Amino acid sequence: MSEHNSESKFSILSEFWGFMKTRKKWWLGPIIFVMLMMSLLIILSEGSAVAPFIYTLF
Repeated sequence: MSEHNSESKFSILSEFWGFMKTRKKWWLGPIIFVMLMMSLLIILSEGSAVAPFIYTLF
């Protein structure tokens, strides 16, 4: 069942890539990338002493 789950993730990524190619929506790439980096930053710093400073940015 885990193979199906990873296949589904790659399917979503390839479908999104195809959408950006055919519709010429290249501006979506940097937006998605920044959103992923911000969420990763919040998740990784959740338990640290830096968390209060990061949350003040939002």
